[in-house]
Amino acid sequence: MSQQLINLSPDLKRLRDEGYEIEVRGGYLLIHHIPFVDQNRQIQFGVLVSTLTLSSNNRTTTPDNHVIHFIGDNPCGVDGTIITAIQHSNANSSLNHQITVNRSFSNKPAAGYPNYYEKVKRYADIISAPAKYINPSATEKTFKVIADSANETVFQYIDTNSSRANIEIINAKLERQKIAIIGLGGTGAYILDMVAKTPVKEIHLFDGDSFDQHNAFRSPGAASMSDLDANPQKAVYYQKLYSNMHKYIYVHDYYVKKENLQELDKMDYVFVCVDRNAVRKMITDYLVDKAIPFADVGLGVNVVDDKLIGQVRVTSATKTKADHLSKHIFSEDNENNDYATNIQIAELNALNAIFAVLKWKKIFGIYVDLENEHHSSFSISTSKIFNDDVTT
Repeated sequence: MSQQLINLSPDLKRLRDEGYEIEVRGGYLLIHHIPFVDQNRQIQFGVLVSTLTLSSNNRTTTPDNHVIHFIGDNPCGVDGTIITAIQHSNANSSLNHQITVNRSFSNKPAAGYPNYYEKVKRYADIISAPAKYINPSATEKTFKVIADSANETVFQYIDTNSSRANIEIINAKLERQKIAIIGLGGTGAYILDMVAKTPVKEIHLFDGDSFDQHNAFRSPGAASMSDLDANPQKAVYYQKLYSNMHKYIYVHDYYVKKENLQELDKMDYVFVCVDRNAVRKMITDYLVDKAIPFADVGLGVNVVDDKLIGQVRVTSATKTKADHLSKHIFSEDNENNDYATNIQIAELNALNAIFAVLKWKKIFGIYVDLENEHHSSFSISTSKIFNDDVTT
């Protein structure tokens, strides 16, 4: 992938053709073997690291900022004094599990950098000039070939959004997880939309129903008429769609029943998005018994005076907190159950999914969680969120 990106991006190709030791690793561009003078007036070699901004998976676009990272000591002038004109930060920072930088530099042209060639060349020239003065044979243009790391990630293309936001190391907390989504009628499909954009190891889709016309109006994306005419299984339809982004999405085009509950044993987290209480209770009881954390979602909407009223909820359980479930998850549907109605609307399905995904990410340390609630409901009419079952 990285070699194709270099070949099709004129700025990266020019860097390589001129002899720079460049490497694309995830959402970052690394330029190895940059000569510089240290404080002892000795010549050392460092690595420049820049975020990558892509217009497609195979082509760069204008850099998103002018700052560049550096692996190595502070570059100095020929007299051993630090080059202060480019100083930005001298703090160590882990960009991801593979890249830790020691500092960053800032040198911004009036119009910014038009491409990565100009950005890299500018910093390389500034940093290496004293080393070349001391030893004219010192060079960053070695024409050495950097092996293609192949960027073997769970994604079909590079996640430049995380590198651009400098949150790769945070998102990596989810890397080894196997996720199950049970039910893809509305909320579950929106959950998939967000989970597919994370680096989880595997995503397993459980649903025995077909993707029908009404589903298109309460799910993410825009199904075509040919999609609806084909009448695919929901799990098959969504696996095909989201495999455009995430490589490891698996189809289980059947309902979760007592006979196949053991398929959930290997999961690290489960999103339960079913509309039958008996099934919900069966699944969540099993997950509690197996100490598998989960989120159970609910959406209850009713018509009152020609308007819609209701709420959405997320009930979570972990290995250490499940004693609250009997208050929120029942074994049978009845007319007093606020979540028994079948009114579903795209924005409410999406909202329900967002709350569920936020809680999942809080549990695994992506977001700060000050309340640590295990039941949360949002009232549509008052726009208020009510948290319950808090742990300290």
